Amino acid sequence: MIKNVRRVLTAAALTCAVLAPAAPAQADEATLLDAIAYLPVAEEVRAGYKRELYPHWKDDDKNGCNADKDVLIAEAIEAPTVGPGCKLTGGVWHSYYDDTLIEGSGPGKIDIDHLVPLAEAHDSGAYGWTTEKRRRYANDLGSEISLIAVSARSNRQKSDQDPSTWMPIESVHCRYLGEWVATKKRWGLSVDPAEKEALLRYAADCPNTTLAYVPAQ
Repeated sequence: MIKNVRRVLTAAALTCAVLAPAAPAQADEATLLDAIAYLPVAEEVRAGYKRELYPHWKDDDKNGCNADKDVLIAEAIEAPTVGPGCKLTGGVWHSYYDDTLIEGSGPGKIDIDHLVPLAEAHDSGAYGWTTEKRRRYANDLGSEISLIAVSARSNRQKSDQDPSTWMPIESVHCRYLGEWVATKKRWGLSVDPAEKEALLRYAADCPNTTLAYVPAQ
């Protein structure tokens, strides 16, 4: 029985929402195919990438829990116990990448994945960002899809790959594509030619998928 679901996404509607914005923001809407068509295309720039350039798992909302723990709490289908220092015990999560249920949040069980990996974001334009913008990207709780709880195994398999070389199980392809494209649109990131070809190829099987996204500030 699902008790707490952070996101309900279908092939017919995918929303990249802002949680509790300071002021209402107008979401841009598009079909998946149209959104892909208008993504800027550029060769990737990996030069200078270091994970520490993207300060991550910070408590930017000052609620006592770092961003990764916030995601775990929000996405649990059976809530964990939250102890001092935001230590989590128990809990159950569903990893949609591989349709796996995960009990407990111990090491090697569940990871918080950057839907568009940090290295991929760097390659796609974030190399030119300020440290503050990189921090906001790495801890993006303003979107329901930028960060996601998945099995550690699937996260390791994905690593920093884009859809031209890695995809989750076939039944969730449309959802994953919509989340990938919405995140790239939200943050103004480009795609490389092989990535765009793969997005268009997979999206041909998702004619009813639409997405709405709010550009990051």
